[in-house]
Amino acid sequence: MAGGPSTVELAAGVMQAGGFAFLAGAYLSPDRLRDDIVRLRSLAGGEAFGVNLFAPNAYEPGSAARVLEYATRLQPLADKAGIALGDPVHDDDSFDAKVEVVLAERPALVSFSFAWPPADVVDRLRAAGIEVWVTLNDASETAWADELGVDGIVAQGWEAGGHRGGPVDSGHPQLPTRTLLQSIRALTSLPVVAAGGVADPVDVAGLLADGAHAVACGTAFLRAEESGTAEVHRHELTRRTDTVVTRAFSGRSARALVTSWTELFTDVAPAGYPQVHHLTAPLRSHGKATGQPDLVHLWAGTGHASARSAPASRIVELLQSRL
Repeated sequence: MAGGPSTVELAAGVMQAGGFAFLAGAYLSPDRLRDDIVRLRSLAGGEAFGVNLFAPNAYEPGSAARVLEYATRLQPLADKAGIALGDPVHDDDSFDAKVEVVLAERPALVSFSFAWPPADVVDRLRAAGIEVWVTLNDASETAWADELGVDGIVAQGWEAGGHRGGPVDSGHPQLPTRTLLQSIRALTSLPVVAAGGVADPVDVAGLLADGAHAVACGTAFLRAEESGTAEVHRHELTRRTDTVVTRAFSGRSARALVTSWTELFTDVAPAGYPQVHHLTAPLRSHGKATGQPDLVHLWAGTGHASARSAPASRIVELLQSRL
């Protein structure tokens, strides 16, 4: 839930209701991440929380031309909005510095999305008493997780909102959450957290009954009172129905509400994260600021219609009500 929805207050509300909360570390400066960890400890009065980081993807030289071609397609949108497109640079989101922050601050757990964390990073975190979890979208990746020596796996099914978190972004449809959970559990003894499309207490109870060690919820908290979700995003979650997995906003597959942007550009958007993310960022920020939903990445899982406007603690209680 990086890029706005994740806040210290949201994580604190989840913790106070007995949930295990995560702070999104992506897109923050290392100093801001450190400050958020310190503030969360102060607000929640506990240590039962994790931090999620995006592990950097290797740069593919051939992607530059594809990203520049995509920029020409987006230029009319930018011209109409009076906004300059961003510089499509490749960076690592200050990954090494953020690893040092979590080593110093020692949250209970660090989860990684996108690429695999380097083996030496996994070893250092575990030596410091910090659990390490990785996100998978394909059961065939399970052996890699075992070899890396992590403590657990997040099985993110096809229904999930936002970015596909696994290390291989194929761009093709993948297994739904329940099937993925069962497939991964058959291949490893590691604990597995089920994520994706979890909209209500029936989903939570069902996934636990199917063998998940825990269930992760994201979209369910987008309308929480403490979340940083943009107002235009909150509104569209109650109005739009269909979602699509698209690379159109960031160059990496992610599930969002269908808009004119996804309809126009999903079929032509290149694989190229984070270059496309940086390219489109000014235009998306403009859409948020001016309330134009067709210029905004409206991340949402397939169960988004069940997302409630309520305190985070109440949402946790509701999700647990069938347990």
